[in-house]
Amino acid sequence: MVSYKLVMPEHTNQYGVLFGGNLLKWVDETAWMAVSLDYPCARFVTIGMNRVEFKKGVSCGTILRFEILKKRIGKTSVTYAASVTHSDCARNAVDVIFITDITFVRVDDAGKKMPLACCDQD
Repeated sequence: MVSYKLVMPEHTNQYGVLFGGNLLKWVDETAWMAVSLDYPCARFVTIGMNRVEFKKGVSCGTILRFEILKKRIGKTSVTYAASVTHSDCARNAVDVIFITDITFVRVDDAGKKMPLACCDQD
C-alpha cells in the first residue's frame, strides 16, 4: 500500500521540523489501513515497531511517501515493512526518512488474541 502526507505547520516543532510523534502516528495509521484492507473482517491492534530511528529531518511543505508491505504472517499476528521517503527534485534523489517493521495482532471484541486463520471464515 502506498499513501502520501503533506507536512503542515501544525505538524512541526519550534524549529520548523516535523515532530517525530506525528510521523510515528502516520506510520501506524497507514500500516493499520493496510492490515485492515488485507483482512477486512478482522480487528487489529498495534503491538510494536522494531525500531524507531529518524534518518532525516523533515521541513514544513514536504510531501512524504509511505510504503507498507506485508512481511511476515504468524498465528495471531502480521508484520509489515514500513518505509517513509521524500523525493528531492532538486537533487534528483529519494531521501529515506524512516524505516521500521510494525506488527499487529488480531483480537476479538474483548481484546484477546485470536488466530488469523479465522479471517477466512469471517
